[in-house]
Amino acid sequence: SIPSPVTPAAAETTSGRHPIPNKKDLPFDIVELMEEIEVKTGFLPNLFRVMSHRPAEFRAFFAYYNAIMNKETGRLSKADKELIIVATSVVNRCPYCVVAHGALHRIYSKKPAVADQVVVNWKLADLTDRELAMLEFALAICHSDNITEEHYQKLDAHGFDREDAWDVGMIAAFFAMSNRIAHFTDLRPNQEFYTMGRIPHEKEKTASS
Repeated sequence: SIPSPVTPAAAETTSGRHPIPNKKDLPFDIVELMEEIEVKTGFLPNLFRVMSHRPAEFRAFFAYYNAIMNKETGRLSKADKELIIVATSVVNRCPYCVVAHGALHRIYSKKPAVADQVVVNWKLADLTDRELAMLEFALAICHSDNITEEHYQKLDAHGFDREDAWDVGMIAAFFAMSNRIAHFTDLRPNQEFYTMGRIPHEKEKTASS
């Protein structure tokens, strides 16, 4: 079952700025999703607790998350998507998203050092030319640069079409919002995220966000 929001574990990683509803007071569909995620991951990411304060926004947030992160079309792998989130969340100074999605990148990529390298300096990380082009486009959006045809041409040169460019841009844009939600709610990473995917060949469960 989901730990109560008033347990020490929850109090340690979520803030008191906004109320965190008790599980028994939440709509059934939200409880069902939270229990599904906890069974899948072994813990409940703190984002779910914080967003449950606004059920309608919770549903909209995770529906859009699923639309861009779990779509089966396009050339972006799960590792690509997580790498975009890590790189842009660094710029937006979001500890929750950097830590949580760094963990997911380690799991999907099977490269335990790369996300940490990107946090320090993405241009010096062990990335392919394709990944560098992808992050350059995502970070231009993150910085609100004027996006020109040249930005698209650099992606084209590495096999990304315009639909892929949309995916890169939308992930950067969506997580700019997510980063800012985490900021004003003082959302902190679950301790479990810090160690996920760091030990080679360890069987890891993956979180949804």
